[in-house]
Amino acid sequence: MTESVGSIRILLADDHPIVRSGVAQILNEERGMSVVAQAVDGAEAVELFALHRPDVALVDLRMPRLEGPQVVEQIRERFPGAAIIILTTYDTDNDIEHALRAGAKAYLVKDVSPQELVACVRAVHAGRTWVSPRVVAKVSNVRLTQRELAVLRRLAAGDSNREIGDALGISDGTVKIHVTHLLAKLDVTSRVEAITTALRRGLVRID
Repeated sequence: MTESVGSIRILLADDHPIVRSGVAQILNEERGMSVVAQAVDGAEAVELFALHRPDVALVDLRMPRLEGPQVVEQIRERFPGAAIIILTTYDTDNDIEHALRAGAKAYLVKDVSPQELVACVRAVHAGRTWVSPRVVAKVSNVRLTQRELAVLRRLAAGDSNREIGDALGISDGTVKIHVTHLLAKLDVTSRVEAITTALRRGLVRID
């Protein structure tokens, strides 16, 4: 599609050619939209944004060289008004919060309908934020302290209270207090449930 005067100029960044092709087709067929550049990894996304100065960028969360949140941060360091949408298959709480904290204006999951994708691009171009209902439903109100996160990571690694205390320089009693707080905040009743819930929400990862 030939770029038309006044169209929304869009950059796509995704390491999967079939995804880029499908998204580009949807957007290029829409009146008033034009894909002006496509990046195969995060570093190229930053370079192409600086080169083309698109109105909106659609960026995958997981990419080689630089991941989505890093792309958002680097672009917005140079272009504070950049309108960037994260389009991804990942929708854990941690991923969502990290991307939005980096400065993304929208967060979409790749099973989104073409209509919602187009509506999101228009909304972000108009200066609004957009988070799909599915993503809103996923975002938890859990706010863990750094110490609670440290304890949670140790729990996920299978450490006992004593091992956690030794690693973090705190007493067994203090570890128990943190665990009690974790269970309450995660709305679970056991350590196993806490670990399962934390993994599902992306609060911790097991490599």
